[in-house]
Amino acid sequence: MPFLEAVRLALQQIWVQKLKSFFTLLGVMIGVTFLIAVVSIVGGMSRYMTDTLVGKIIALNSFEVRQRPKINFQMTEERWRELNRRPRIKLDDVAPIAAALPSDARWAAYNVAQLPGESRFTARPKQLRVFTVTSDYFGIKRMEPVSGRLFNQQEYERGRNVIVVGQDVASHFFEGLDPVGRELTVRGLPYTIVGVMEKQGSVFGQSLDQFIVAPMTSPLNRVVAPHDVVAAVIVQAPSREAITTEMEAAREVLRVRHHLRPNQPDNFALETSDSALEFWNKIKSYLVIAGVALPAIGLVVGAIVIMNIMLVAVAERTREIGIRKSLGARRRDIMSQFLVESATLSTFGAALGVLTGFAFAKIIAMLSPLPAAVELWSVFLGVSIGAGVGVIAGVYPASRASRLDPITALRAET
Repeated sequence: MPFLEAVRLALQQIWVQKLKSFFTLLGVMIGVTFLIAVVSIVGGMSRYMTDTLVGKIIALNSFEVRQRPKINFQMTEERWRELNRRPRIKLDDVAPIAAALPSDARWAAYNVAQLPGESRFTARPKQLRVFTVTSDYFGIKRMEPVSGRLFNQQEYERGRNVIVVGQDVASHFFEGLDPVGRELTVRGLPYTIVGVMEKQGSVFGQSLDQFIVAPMTSPLNRVVAPHDVVAAVIVQAPSREAITTEMEAAREVLRVRHHLRPNQPDNFALETSDSALEFWNKIKSYLVIAGVALPAIGLVVGAIVIMNIMLVAVAERTREIGIRKSLGARRRDIMSQFLVESATLSTFGAALGVLTGFAFAKIIAMLSPLPAAVELWSVFLGVSIGAGVGVIAGVYPASRASRLDPITALRAET
């Protein structure tokens, strides 16, 4: 029997017995739904972590020299105590680190703290992320103003009270006004706004535009950080391949300055985007395993249901099988008909599962901060699994139907 003819007959049987067919494919549909939903959410989270979260926290082709990692998911009490015992990165460490770097490397130091801001244009204060930075910070972070300008080298060297602000700060404190040229007071220090930065977006629903940036040489640095301390030094390599060499140069300088012996571990952190993603990659592997194992249970149940239904179909259509055999149908024709019918039923369920899986993932993305990304390979995987389950589940019923004796089959009660 031609394959397309077998598919047509299978679709006819599904259409004639719509309700029974729906309940037959329900197990496969649920299994594939959860498979697609998990793959979509994990894929979306992976892209989000790589492109958005870590991409916004750690600049392209760069690493940060810090007292402790900025992203640390494995925070036990012992680990927390060890990190707090580490010495701070000092302002005096910056120049030796910069001197050890190749001439084509870029670097910048920064401090950061949460502080309230006040303005005579607003009635209530708002928490701000306040950065004090060296002059190359904006270039490394690829941050550009949408209005006004960045503070210049002369303002940096003289420690002027100038700042650039995020868009949330501009809209909150100066709603309906152009903030450039106006004053914002932070901890009693009046600062003149010289620029408003482009929108940075958000991470897990938390805005990244609630910030102000001032020169590290300005008086605000004494409010943000202890004397002669920097939160981090960002080093940007000209290429991804050069990061390792520059990290080793920075590590060697700090180990000497921290008087570490060869057998002692680093008491500072050199953090790249890869190291920040290390823990996420472990979680991702567990999620993928769970995302495959749990739907597999549903698929096994679906396969059992399909096999039972196909056995019932063989019993119900025994006379039909006898008539077809008496008219010249070969054993392989009967077997292929029931196999194709089983596979078509399961594939149809898998296709519905793909659609409901994507819908389920999108609903979760809309109702929660979890992102979802449609992975094309998961569509083919879901449909292939559906077809495979149908073939496996249909082998025994199809074989049983093909072995029926035509005379015995014709005598069967309808």
